[in-house]
Amino acid sequence: MSQHHLPAALRFALIPVDDEERLFISPAIHEWEPLAAADVRVVVDLDGELDHCIPTVPGHVLYVYFPIYDEALPDLTRLHGVARLAAAQYRAGERVLSHCGLGFNRSALVAGLVLVELGWSGAEALARLRQRRPGALFNSAFAEYLAGLPAS
Repeated sequence: MSQHHLPAALRFALIPVDDEERLFISPAIHEWEPLAAADVRVVVDLDGELDHCIPTVPGHVLYVYFPIYDEALPDLTRLHGVARLAAAQYRAGERVLSHCGLGFNRSALVAGLVLVELGWSGAEALARLRQRRPGALFNSAFAEYLAGLPAS
């Protein structure tokens, strides 16, 4: 069954990573309403296609499109740049979503790097992500990289 034929509640899962519920991971998004309800205004899209549901009102949403493969690590300079940008938005009080196709590896890697930018160690970030999203970071290259990062 395609995701488009699932009930809305099963099509989208906004998973809070932090205790303040301002940093989220999720699988692919197909409708903006759940994000609007959660007041998410920063979206990091790591999936292979642009999200067509993102509002195009100027100044409304910061949408960062950085598609990466769920394989080897991508360009680390760009990856960390995206995480620094997302962390800066988080520090400014914004709610930030990192999403990919299924919400397990690419989105969790970036969310973990945001946590590291916010002062967590990579091992702490990895443990939190796996607690909040069971099965997260089963990509061993992503998990090992994140786990090896010291706190900022």
